[in-house]
Amino acid sequence: MAKRDYYEVLGVAKSAEKKEIKKAYRKIAMKFHPDRNPDDKSAEEKFKEAAEAYEILSDDEKRSRYDRFGHAGVSGNAGGGGFGGGGMTMEDIFSQFGDIFGEGGSPFESFFGGGGRSGGGRGRGQKGANLRIRVKLSMEEIANGIKKKIKVKKQVRCSPCGGSGAKDKNAVSTCSTCRGSGYVRQVRSTFLGQMQTTAPCPTCSGSGQMITSKCNTCKGEGKQMGEETLEIDIPAGVAEGMQLSLPGKGNAGSLGGPSGDLLVSILEEPHPELQRDGTNVIYELYLSFPDAALGTSVEVPTIGSKVKIKIPAGTQPGKIFRLKGKGLPEVQSYGVGDQLIHTNIWTPKKISDAERKILEKLQAADNFQPQPGKSEKGFFEKMKDYFK
Repeated sequence: MAKRDYYEVLGVAKSAEKKEIKKAYRKIAMKFHPDRNPDDKSAEEKFKEAAEAYEILSDDEKRSRYDRFGHAGVSGNAGGGGFGGGGMTMEDIFSQFGDIFGEGGSPFESFFGGGGRSGGGRGRGQKGANLRIRVKLSMEEIANGIKKKIKVKKQVRCSPCGGSGAKDKNAVSTCSTCRGSGYVRQVRSTFLGQMQTTAPCPTCSGSGQMITSKCNTCKGEGKQMGEETLEIDIPAGVAEGMQLSLPGKGNAGSLGGPSGDLLVSILEEPHPELQRDGTNVIYELYLSFPDAALGTSVEVPTIGSKVKIKIPAGTQPGKIFRLKGKGLPEVQSYGVGDQLIHTNIWTPKKISDAERKILEKLQAADNFQPQPGKSEKGFFEKMKDYFK
């Protein structure tokens, strides 16, 4: 099923300010929060849908890409957050938007009076931080898509302790507060009546265990600096500023917690001869006056190759030739742009005496006097015709 428009999900206009977007999300999140709708799969999906919309529209960069490219601009292959890249869990939502109802505390503390999510976090420490890198691509790589192997320096799970943070298996004991469950239950009174909520255990931070002797390598963190070689599958048609997300490939979490995401920003290397304009590419062709007047065949560069085109006699400056399908593909689509060849007439800055005499004769000839017709279109009108 196709995704709904994010503005429609939150019930706000495209011109809505951040404050209005946050207010709309808060209202929907309160309505469909799992603690108010236990075992209601439909409510959970609506809760996740609203969180996904808020994650995009509350971020200026992601919102800008969404407004330009729609869901394709912020999906997992083209730069969303954790949503498009592999699905955001309920735990991810709570951890990411923990301040939506106020500073500090759990995500829905002001409404539910306690912890946000039902269920514990046994054996799970704090999630690792996201990692951002930049990848430069040539126009040929953008046209075809590419798999890039890169080495990333980041925090990885500590090898000696396996991420537990403990010196050995005997250096871990069950938490006496939560008795190993990783969470504590609370009953509080709200205007809806008494509500039972759960929250990560404050003693063991939700792990259910206590370390009695820390690992000498990571000093009890469960992670250390390291390096990993990753293969990034970059789809064809990406553009400068787009961002791809690789869930779980960021910095390792503490005490065995899940890893953050790797966010890959796209940079375009300038092509020596071609210019990009969306999915179209433009080439500036310079012709001599004799070639333009008599006609000729010329070789022009395209993405990854060269082709010959015929220049008819009497070609005027500003004439645009089109090579259909020789542009760039649309990201996550079947559409392909064209190559537009803009014609310029080259005028020499210095000429010999013999050349001057020839030109002076042509200068006096009636056929060489400018005679623009009413049907001749200017450059901008010609460009408009090609983009219709």
